[in-house]
Amino acid sequence: MGYAGLELHGKVAVVIGGTSGIGQMVACGLAQAGADVIPTSRDNERVEATARQIEALGRRTLRIKSDVTDRASLQALLDAAVKAFGEVDILVNAAGRTKRTPILKVEEQEWNEILDTNLTGALRAAQIFGRHMVERRYGRIIHVASLSSFLALYEVAAYGASKSGLASLTKTMAVEWASYGVCVNAIMPGVFRTALNAQLLDGTPRGQEFLMRTPMKRFGKLEELVGATVFLASDAASFVTGIILPVDGGILASGVNQ
Repeated sequence: MGYAGLELHGKVAVVIGGTSGIGQMVACGLAQAGADVIPTSRDNERVEATARQIEALGRRTLRIKSDVTDRASLQALLDAAVKAFGEVDILVNAAGRTKRTPILKVEEQEWNEILDTNLTGALRAAQIFGRHMVERRYGRIIHVASLSSFLALYEVAAYGASKSGLASLTKTMAVEWASYGVCVNAIMPGVFRTALNAQLLDGTPRGQEFLMRTPMKRFGKLEELVGATVFLASDAASFVTGIILPVDGGILASGVNQ
């Protein structure tokens, strides 16, 4: 029996939160690896723009909005994908939100909204697509974890709680669905500058502290997340499940860097 390889030709991927930042880069990376990719989010214009990028790479796609806080929209997304392509092999859940607030000032509405997107939203998506995959006895689910899944980050308690929960949820899903041929993993980006966090990083003491703690002494480039995602999405990772794969320039290993 030969090596399964990293290419994704013939696979169908859905990337939720796939029209900006990390999600958009991953969606295009999966397409470059050969998959047909459906990038989806709440923004029609971004869905259209990213779908055009997928088509420019010679892959098939759909133009459909979704919202991880709306279970019906996720079911409609799955139904449309299956109608168009017959199946969904890969789900990447990159939808996320954050806000910097001291713990004593976090209102319950803010807390609930962040957890509803980052944690409960991931559960909704994985339940809907996971059932399809369990029934087919094949699937790859990839969540986007965070440094805050492992380390405390100052004044983002809700985000950290949601991403810590997501790391645990990833492992539990992996254990429950392993016997059905469904592998569930997460990538854990280190510090990547995106529209979501730019104001927290650019020219700030926080940004400088992240750089000091990162042995590579720089922020990650979004394209550096693609290889890890393609690996976890591929048949080369058929015996890999329940892991949180860091792509972090060494920050989790960091102790004294000079």
